[in-house]
Amino acid sequence: MKKVILLGATSNISKYLIPRLLAKNDVELTLFARQATRRLHQYAAQSQVTLTNGNWNNSADLTAAIAGQDIVYLATGHFTTANQNVVDAMKQNGVERLIVAGGLGIYDEVAGKFGIWNAQMMGDYTEIKRAAAVIDNSGLNYTFLRMAWLYNNNDQHTDYKVIPQGMPFKDTQVTRQAVADLITEIIHNPQLYQRSSIGVAEPNTAWNKPGFY
Repeated sequence: MKKVILLGATSNISKYLIPRLLAKNDVELTLFARQATRRLHQYAAQSQVTLTNGNWNNSADLTAAIAGQDIVYLATGHFTTANQNVVDAMKQNGVERLIVAGGLGIYDEVAGKFGIWNAQMMGDYTEIKRAAAVIDNSGLNYTFLRMAWLYNNNDQHTDYKVIPQGMPFKDTQVTRQAVADLITEIIHNPQLYQRSSIGVAEPNTAWNKPGFY
């Protein structure tokens, strides 16, 4: 049984990720969030699940929760202090495998008119780039997901493509369901995308901006 902790287990992607992981019977899942026992009470009776109340800005909370885990999933990689707290807690506990849900543009890789639109929408990238650098320089076995603009589509659009670091990012959008599928695949096959930052997007969406804008 793999022991997996979701940091930010009430996030929009976690909503789709949790059922996917529980559908397999080889994962013990710790759901870590502020007021997890209240907000995720629907999972309280499941033997595979542990609900843990905590704050990823609190080092003691993280250190205790990450102890004994095999894989850590961080629901957003946009915050420098939180990222450093996670990295420190993982190193203290000897946990190596990390998956981070982050955003596109941290390497100025978004191309063409979409790149111009994305920069206008995102504004100052300074903090986001600094936060991503914490993961890049962590020495952990991480996979950083640079996700295109997210939307929900009730599992009808779950195709995704992986864009290696250094390649232009042209596709504009991807469903949260597709990202949850990718994360599930990595958790079940942790050798995938090791020590890498990958773009994640829906194929054939290389437009000027996402279709829902």
